[in-house]
Amino acid sequence: MTTEKNQTSMINHIGSPLMNEETRDDEMTKMTLAAFRAKEEDIEKKKAEVREKVHSQLGRVEEETKRLSEIREELEAMNDPMRKEVAIVRKKIDLLNRDLKPLGLSCHKKEKEYKEALESFNEKNKEKGQLISKLVELVTESEKLRLKKLEELCKNIDSLR
Repeated sequence: MTTEKNQTSMINHIGSPLMNEETRDDEMTKMTLAAFRAKEEDIEKKKAEVREKVHSQLGRVEEETKRLSEIREELEAMNDPMRKEVAIVRKKIDLLNRDLKPLGLSCHKKEKEYKEALESFNEKNKEKGQLISKLVELVTESEKLRLKKLEELCKNIDSLR
């Protein structure tokens, strides 16, 4: 080390002071540039490391998302394993309900018509019964009257004899 100092001091003594300053400035500039480049390289290395870590984590996140999606699908399947069959049966029930509604309305209408017809029939039948009773009563009375007249005629004929 002492030899290097001696050589540098000899150069300093031998060379001109202006040249020594320029040389020093050049050396300083080179050292500064080298330090700057080293720092830039460190920064680039760190950037690359961060990028790798981010890509690695993104890959893990994607895998976890896929895994969660699969788990969700399995859970949904566990909740209702017969979902498709149930949906098909529900659809058929809905179709039948649509068909049944007008049939039910028609049935109610016909039941109402039937009740009205039955009521009318019963009224007419009752009226017929009353008329038959009246007829029987009239016929009975008519027969009594005819018998009475016949008896009177028979008495008149007997008296004429």
